[in-house]
Amino acid sequence: MTIDLKKSTKPIKYNDALDYMQKRASDLNDGISNELIWILEHPPIFTGGSSYKKSEIVDKSIKIIETSRGGKITYHGPGQLICYLVIDLKKRKKDIRNFINIIESSIIESLNYYGVKTESDRKNIGIWINNGGTKKKLGAIGIKVKKWITFHGFSLNVENDLKIYKKIIPCGIKNCGITNLKEIKNQDYNDLSNILFRKLTNYLNI
Repeated sequence: MTIDLKKSTKPIKYNDALDYMQKRASDLNDGISNELIWILEHPPIFTGGSSYKKSEIVDKSIKIIETSRGGKITYHGPGQLICYLVIDLKKRKKDIRNFINIIESSIIESLNYYGVKTESDRKNIGIWINNGGTKKKLGAIGIKVKKWITFHGFSLNVENDLKIYKKIIPCGIKNCGITNLKEIKNQDYNDLSNILFRKLTNYLNI
């Protein structure tokens, strides 16, 4: 199984990324394209997953882009790492929960490299940090599966502006604290994308 690794150095508009993913998923299904792990950044944008509610918008002046991914409302913008995965589950387990476990484990193990201990949560999917009993969300996961091919993926807060999250109820969870890696541990995370590439490909090539 060949997985292409792609890293964009300039921000990619959300709708352009979505069009590319959908075309790539269609080509993968037709057998004319490889699987893909794509790391990028978006210009500022709020997106709503398939289960979001308008009541989760605090600042009614913001624009929400509705998407086909699972999940609620989230924010993407500068200082955040986005990872999209176009993966054929027909070549592996046809098990969406297992695929989410792979994403969670890859992120958690990658962050361990930096001395940042995180955890997953079966009730509230994502990546969390537990600091003295206070849980804050560090990463959001939202995928779409069509014909057993995945697209969308996850986001990790690295050094993004956290004040923007006050405009929404992030991921539909009230009183949900949001944090980023620089707030947790101020260090260089420039190699994080390469570590994630290695962890994800190791799990997906099993």
